[in-house]
Amino acid sequence: MGEVLSQNEIDNLLAALSAGELDADQMQGKEDKPVKNYDFSRPTKFSKEHLRTLEIIFEHYSRLVSTNLPLYLRKNVQVAVASSETVTFNEFTNSLSNPVILGIINFMPLNGSIIIDLATNLGYAMLDRMLGGSGMPLDRPREFSEIELTILEKILVMMTQLLREPWKNVIDVSPVLSRMETNSQFAQVIAPNDMIAIVTLNVKIGDVEGFVNICLPFFTLEEVMDKLNTKYWYSTMQEKHDENYEDYIEALIRKVDVPVKAVLGRSTISVSDFVNLQVGDCIRLDTKVENDMNIYVGNIRKFTALPGANQDSYAVRITSVIREEE
Repeated sequence: MGEVLSQNEIDNLLAALSAGELDADQMQGKEDKPVKNYDFSRPTKFSKEHLRTLEIIFEHYSRLVSTNLPLYLRKNVQVAVASSETVTFNEFTNSLSNPVILGIINFMPLNGSIIIDLATNLGYAMLDRMLGGSGMPLDRPREFSEIELTILEKILVMMTQLLREPWKNVIDVSPVLSRMETNSQFAQVIAPNDMIAIVTLNVKIGDVEGFVNICLPFFTLEEVMDKLNTKYWYSTMQEKHDENYEDYIEALIRKVDVPVKAVLGRSTISVSDFVNLQVGDCIRLDTKVENDMNIYVGNIRKFTALPGANQDSYAVRITSVIREEE
């Protein structure tokens, strides 16, 4: 809506026109709208909405990786979505250097495959950590041995399986790692000029930081492109959060096995005494018979109890509950 003029402004404008200070033809001229060039060799098949939805999917995926990867590495891992963009497959492969760590994933039931590109410095750090080191990368990249590739393949299989849950709101996928390549020339899964979406994850393993690129070809996602929008995403999430959702989550949590251990006491002995222990030897503990035992749930001290028996089994009787504030 145009700007509304006051009566004084209208009078001044009419006076300027009458005096010839303003030209009515110039006032009626309209500015030309800017024209954007369209490259038909690189059609925009992924909109900003598609990329935003992919970022949401892989934000969920990042949380899963940061939770599951420490189980293999025994080290703190931080994963976050860094960026998303659209390029041709040829541009993606040209940016890769050899050796690379590429996981070719069959994205069933969708046609085609996707690619996980793991930075080599992260791969070397994972290998060093899983083989007993501190988790530091090599100073100079080199080719991977067969044993190292077997270890990395297990990591990629785990990362492949984690793709199922984030994609549930779009489609139930059954991704399978079909092969692993260390040379980008052998990873030609689509035509070089086909468009792809790349979601980049920033991964930090201790002090080592690198990127993981997920290559998503348009050919593979074409069947579900209509579902890659935030409106559809949040509507499906809301359908799942029905009245029974909390009960469902509680039922799942109740099925989780939690280790519980009762500690009679602790003691410190020398290695020579430990080696020479025989049946019938006594070990002095740091607790007395009348003292309560500590009961641990996982690694958290949760209860105190007294030892006893239940039929033919050892048992304990809970005497107190230890609260978090204690």
